[in-house]
Amino acid sequence: MRADARDNRARILTAADEVFGQSPHASTDAVAKLAGVGIATVFRHFPTKTDLLEAVLTQRLERLRNQALTLAAGENAGRAFYAFFSQVVAESSAKLAIGEALTSAGVAAGEDARKAAAGLREAFGSLLSEAQRTGAVRGDARLPEVYALLIGASRGATTRNVDPEVRNRMLGLVYAGLRPAA
Repeated sequence: MRADARDNRARILTAADEVFGQSPHASTDAVAKLAGVGIATVFRHFPTKTDLLEAVLTQRLERLRNQALTLAAGENAGRAFYAFFSQVVAESSAKLAIGEALTSAGVAAGEDARKAAAGLREAFGSLLSEAQRTGAVRGDARLPEVYALLIGASRGATTRNVDPEVRNRMLGLVYAGLRPAA
């Protein structure tokens, strides 16, 4: 792919993430306008709106996966675990809006998005394991339960635009349950 085409694709994905993250009913015209390209350029890279939505969702999941892997290998996995958990919850409304847009189009996430989601879960598991190794997360907390908490907290935080203060108190309660007993 030529450099200008790569740049256009990157701008389209960035714009689509913002546009569809705000409204699952947004148009590809709005994406093209924000990206500073013509609608034909959008459709040259992504033949359908569904293709674009899936690419945005996949990119978002891959970014989070890479971040979780980096944090798991870092200095303070315990602090990183809670910061990552908070970030995922804070960003959840945009991700859920993109997922809702796919669902309203009558399409389930495709293979790329499913692989990216599985990669994120695995990377989150690595981060959890490292946080447990450092004693920041209780040892009996297993990935299926903790991942379910992450998903539940993410969905809960998007319900009727929960106030950030309420979201933070909710996360405090979740974190209290994840920390080892004193």
